[in-house]
Amino acid sequence: MTPPDPPAEPALHRSITPFQLFAYTLGGMLGAGIYGLVGRAAGDLGSAVWLGFLVAMVAALLTGLSYASLGSRYPRAGGAAYVTGRAFARPLLTWTVGLAIMASGLTSVATQSRVVAENLLRLTGAEAVPQVAIALGFVLIVAGVVVRGIRESMWFNIVCTAVEATGLLLVIAVGAPYWGAADLFETPSGEGIGLSFLMTGAILTFFAFIGFEDTLNVAEEAKDPRRTLPIGIVCAMLAATALYIAVSVTAVSVVPWRELAAAPGPLAEVMARAAPWFPGWGYVAITLFAVANTALLNYVTASRLLLGMARQGLMPAPLARIHPGRRTPHIAVLALMPVVVALVMAGDIGQLASATVLLLLAVFAVVNLALLVLQRRPAEPHGGFEVPWPVPAGGALVCGALLLNRIATGDWRAPALAGAMLAVILLAYAVLRPRRTPEAADGAAPPLEGR
Repeated sequence: MTPPDPPAEPALHRSITPFQLFAYTLGGMLGAGIYGLVGRAAGDLGSAVWLGFLVAMVAALLTGLSYASLGSRYPRAGGAAYVTGRAFARPLLTWTVGLAIMASGLTSVATQSRVVAENLLRLTGAEAVPQVAIALGFVLIVAGVVVRGIRESMWFNIVCTAVEATGLLLVIAVGAPYWGAADLFETPSGEGIGLSFLMTGAILTFFAFIGFEDTLNVAEEAKDPRRTLPIGIVCAMLAATALYIAVSVTAVSVVPWRELAAAPGPLAEVMARAAPWFPGWGYVAITLFAVANTALLNYVTASRLLLGMARQGLMPAPLARIHPGRRTPHIAVLALMPVVVALVMAGDIGQLASATVLLLLAVFAVVNLALLVLQRRPAEPHGGFEVPWPVPAGGALVCGALLLNRIATGDWRAPALAGAMLAVILLAYAVLRPRRTPEAADGAAPPLEGR
């Protein structure tokens, strides 16, 4: 008698709609950072700060298009780690890429959790409650939402993204009457706009677009990802650019750029002058939604990345399990909690977060190169969105140049810490000696719902 087949492993729930995918990508880019970045950029770029965002978008879009193409070709949890393993078949490189992204995501979750706690205390004035207790409570809530389901995570993101975007649109609305009051090409040096100026602007504002890469990790849970994932990434990047340019034009029109650069809260200063009726706590509340959204998206990314690496044999097999009812990688979500809790308890990890940004730039360069390699293989599947080879080649060059510039001109501590983190990642590989599964080596696809 033939034994019955083993029960099929449950699949991730393919439920993300095109609009949810757009909001997910946009929410990954819009964050509390833009509220301070406008002031810092104004100090270096003057009233032409809007031009910096425009050039940065062109630079970021090269990598964004590569991610869109890869997501269309390979809608798999694991994102960059999956495509790196598929392109290069080097477990050590795949391991390094996966853990670098995970480190970036988890440090972001911990940092944003402490910011949420700080802003809640400012809003409520509950000084008797320890900040760390609120931060840990917030981590539990985020983990609970992620375990609960991708639908719940998407709705949480939509609400937070709507609040973030509304805050920026409000700045534009109250400041629009001031448009035309400033010379939008005035620079601090007074020497006009040249190639060096544009490069400085792109380097400074490029990081306002980081976040689009999170979308690749939920491609397996999107409806018709071959078509919707590229649309979501590209449309969200264009929408973010339009918001950033309009906000920067508004800011320098309402507040002279020298004063804007010196303001502790640039957009709060714009609101204070253009709309004094707006309550001072308003932007504290908006920041609360922005950082909460960033924490959620990074937690989702880290859990799907851990799931994908477990499927490849680079992490323990139980981390690849999917809850049969909720259709979420519940083991991976719970396994990440002790790491996040430890980072929250560690206190200020600002330098660690800066170091992971350097690793993320290196990951972007590797992913662009992976697309170049995969495009040259006739047997590889084609997606619904293909880009010519100069796009990933340009993306790799831009990210490499940004990485070198950041190392050469920034604080030495972040590159040193990034190097130390990389050494720990490599040491962990040498100790654990993970091996890819035969299915991963063959590029086999996991079961997908709705096939």
